[in-house]
Amino acid sequence: MDGIKKKRLPVGIDSFEKIRSLGFYYVDKTAMIRDLLSGWGEVNLFTRPRRFGKSLNMSMLKSFFEIGSDQSLFDGLEISKESALCDEYMGQFPVISISLKGVDGFDFTAARSCLCSAIGNEAMRYQFLAEDEKFSTIEKELFRQLVTVDKSGAGRFYMPDSVLVESLRTLSMLLEKHYNKKVIILIDEYDVPLAKANEHGYYDEMVLLLRNLFQQTLKTNDSLYFAVMTGCLRVARESIFTGLNNLKILSITSVRFDEYFGFTDREIKELLKYYQLENKYEAIRNWYDGYRFGNEDVYCPWDVISYCDELLDDSRTDPKNYWSNTSGNEAVTHFIQKMGNGVMKSEVEALIAGETIEKEVHEDLTYQGLYQSAENIWSLLLMTGYLTQRGKTDENHCQLAIPNMEIRAIFTRQIMAMFKADVAKDGQLLKRFCDALQTGDAAEVETLFVSYLDKTISIRDSFVRKPTKENFYHGILLGILGYKNDWYLKSNKESGNGYSDIFIKIEDKGIGIIIEIKYAEGRQFDLVCRNAIAQIQEHNYGSELRKAGCHIIYKYGIACYQKECRVIVEKETDL
Repeated sequence: MDGIKKKRLPVGIDSFEKIRSLGFYYVDKTAMIRDLLSGWGEVNLFTRPRRFGKSLNMSMLKSFFEIGSDQSLFDGLEISKESALCDEYMGQFPVISISLKGVDGFDFTAARSCLCSAIGNEAMRYQFLAEDEKFSTIEKELFRQLVTVDKSGAGRFYMPDSVLVESLRTLSMLLEKHYNKKVIILIDEYDVPLAKANEHGYYDEMVLLLRNLFQQTLKTNDSLYFAVMTGCLRVARESIFTGLNNLKILSITSVRFDEYFGFTDREIKELLKYYQLENKYEAIRNWYDGYRFGNEDVYCPWDVISYCDELLDDSRTDPKNYWSNTSGNEAVTHFIQKMGNGVMKSEVEALIAGETIEKEVHEDLTYQGLYQSAENIWSLLLMTGYLTQRGKTDENHCQLAIPNMEIRAIFTRQIMAMFKADVAKDGQLLKRFCDALQTGDAAEVETLFVSYLDKTISIRDSFVRKPTKENFYHGILLGILGYKNDWYLKSNKESGNGYSDIFIKIEDKGIGIIIEIKYAEGRQFDLVCRNAIAQIQEHNYGSELRKAGCHIIYKYGIACYQKECRVIVEKETDL
């Protein structure tokens, strides 16, 4: 491929047509069409975490089935090998495709208006139905009601409740009559309106609306050929799927379709080879792999594409957290708050250490009940991708783990945020600790630092590399000292011939403090402390403090192991 212009990476693009027609790199998931048709389900619900290709797959299905679509988009892809299937199904159906991703609002009226517009905009794609000579005056009026604009001048569509709940069934009926073919319905992100409604306090109203809409669309719709829905959570049947006995649920624990959401290891290697980034394989695997859907281990596509795109600009770019930049991490926040109340602390420590824990998992949840119990939060973390399963022990119990370094960083950041909030609440302890530091009282620093360590999780040996462990303790110390507003504080400050961990200048007292933090493998506290002090001396970390007029410099070596630590200090003075 040298000398040939490479395809662009589709960062943030979830339109199959755009990716294929504009020459972006595409990881072929079209075999999903074959499996969807062979493993027939009238209503198919796929639940996966965000950023795993749900919307792109729905766009792919629309491009394949819809009458008038560009069939050349599938040239050379896996589904094109199924010639008989393509002849029978490709471009043969009217398709209704809506996304409920944007159905949001601070109150029910606003959210309902968004739903009307999502459906109204889709109906507008079929404006020709308003003039169809096959239709009676009543049928033309039914269509007109789907595309009526709100008279308030807001430019949104408006439908009375009686029209809205039957809107998709009405559109299906009209399309079937026009084309003389049953209709395929695609509903992407079906549960977003429920999540937003629960957040803003109108959950019961939204549940009732969606229940009626889905019942009319998916249960009592004679024009339906089949439907596909996607979402993050599998919402309990009694919530919005009451009586929907034709629903086939394909969740993250289902073996069928397990390879079609997320990138497999083979697909990752092919992508890296194409862009000549094979040397980044281990970093990408450590940071973005680790999810298990059914029996398939997969990578997060959003992360991989985002990172590779940056690597093409700068091959020295380190992996980073792309996941948390796409939305909030409320599930982890609630989880950490539960831990802060003394719940699940040892289990969090096990997860951070890379171990697995066995938990009962409930896949059929309601948004109102997500945070009502610790048990539900475990299930939520699994469904939303913050945890993954490493196998089932029985039908309801899974071995859960943190999938990779990216998600581990989210957990530790949330834990650190909670720790900092706790530090701020105890001003007396903070004062004692800082007083001990500036007077060279190593024993008191050691005692108080251990008391701080008791307030957060411990870092075990099984998963985390030594530099990462040291960074964790470094972060705890910065979380404490960050509240000392009258101290000049730098982390990893360039000084002398290297980098000191923490560098403090107390200008009004002429005192400088240098802290070197080490992880004490094998609990060799004294040796590790002495090595830390030697590193400070060898690299002359105190030179800048001396130039800044500090007459007293305390050089601390701190060795940590889980919730234990040892502190040694050497004092340098020119008084």
